[in-house]
Amino acid sequence: MNRESVLLTDLYQLTMLQAYYERGMNEVAVFEFFVRKLPEKRNFLIAAGLEQVLEYLEQACFAADELQWLQHCGRFRGDFVDSLADWCFTGDVDALPEGTLVFPDEPLLRIIAPMREAQLVETRIINLLQFQSMVAAKAARCVLAAAGRTLVDFGLRRAHGAEAGLLSARASYLAGFTGTATVLAGMRWGIPLFGTMAHSYIQANASETQAFENFARSQPGGTTLLIDTYDTEEAARKLVALMPKLAVPSIQAVRLDSGDLGEHARRVRAILDAGGLSDVRIFASGNLDEYRIRDLLQSGAPIDGFGVGTRMNTSADQPYLDCAYKLQEYAGSPRRKRSEGKATWPGRKQVRRAYGADGRMIGDLLTVASDSHEQDDLLIPAMRHGRRVKQSPALADIRARVCDGLARLPAPLRSLDPAQAYPVTVSQALHSLALAADRSASRQS
Repeated sequence: MNRESVLLTDLYQLTMLQAYYERGMNEVAVFEFFVRKLPEKRNFLIAAGLEQVLEYLEQACFAADELQWLQHCGRFRGDFVDSLADWCFTGDVDALPEGTLVFPDEPLLRIIAPMREAQLVETRIINLLQFQSMVAAKAARCVLAAAGRTLVDFGLRRAHGAEAGLLSARASYLAGFTGTATVLAGMRWGIPLFGTMAHSYIQANASETQAFENFARSQPGGTTLLIDTYDTEEAARKLVALMPKLAVPSIQAVRLDSGDLGEHARRVRAILDAGGLSDVRIFASGNLDEYRIRDLLQSGAPIDGFGVGTRMNTSADQPYLDCAYKLQEYAGSPRRKRSEGKATWPGRKQVRRAYGADGRMIGDLLTVASDSHEQDDLLIPAMRHGRRVKQSPALADIRARVCDGLARLPAPLRSLDPAQAYPVTVSQALHSLALAADRSASRQS
């Protein structure tokens, strides 16, 4: 991964760092990233983006040209800028493994580091974690709606920038998508690649039949043909007539991208079956999301797979998370924000998950990290002293964790409709710590 500029941050991160520097405030700070509440109609989130956070923390430093710019931009003292020359991340990270189902107030990640390190990385950590976690949850809902059918990420071209398109391919794959059309995601992470053709290819050829034949011969290993450029059903008939001419039948599927997808799928299926092409699958795309997939399948549409793009990659109905990265401890003392509607639980916390006799999740406990309970600890070490504690898991392992988590989720929470909230209990130990933090803050004020 190429080094990202640490200047990809908010101005106040640097102005706070200068103020900390001037006061000599660089004791160990503990920050945690969490989601305050779930987006409307969501019953769960999926922790995603940790890999990119760790990559960022490993390589974060100030380049010479960045320091030079800071010296001359007119906002910062020279001695403060000089102090940044050897700045790097030397702290610890505890985190939920990627693919873990997560609920409100539960930390996805904890940073333990000198204040100047822990503060500066805030913006990028929020940026990386909230986006992939949001997209992964949206993609998982598509997976639940598709009930085992092929799902391909088609969203790069309408994603909000190249990084968003690339990371949404990763997030959707770890959430259970079959693959992506984004080629770089295939090279970088080994995500299976899928693609068809554009309408321009059909239009550029002398005839639709010629376009089908040329493309099929160019892709003898198998391909999907787009059949709705002109007349969808007539294109299906042309395909039936063409198949005997191909020495090696290589057409695996046809793609529908417009009109009444359900009705076209029914008509095309009948044409293909009558022409002896029952093995040719039907793939649909075009402004799809979990709700349209559910409705199409509930209507009995014979669709074998879906290309899902814009609405998933942008999480169009809920395009952001109400999330935060907050100071929970400084210089060994618990710290707590008490703002109306945005109060936080202080201290280093742990999430423990309980399961019923049937293996289903029955509730989580949010408690202080030192509190001992029988349930599984969800936050585990990811970095110590600025270095990873172990090699990152393969995407296949993360996908398996998501699959297992969804299978263990209570049935109502797997629905696309809002359900009674998953129970997250705050321990008495954490209530007591919050009370102590409040008393301490009152004495100091």
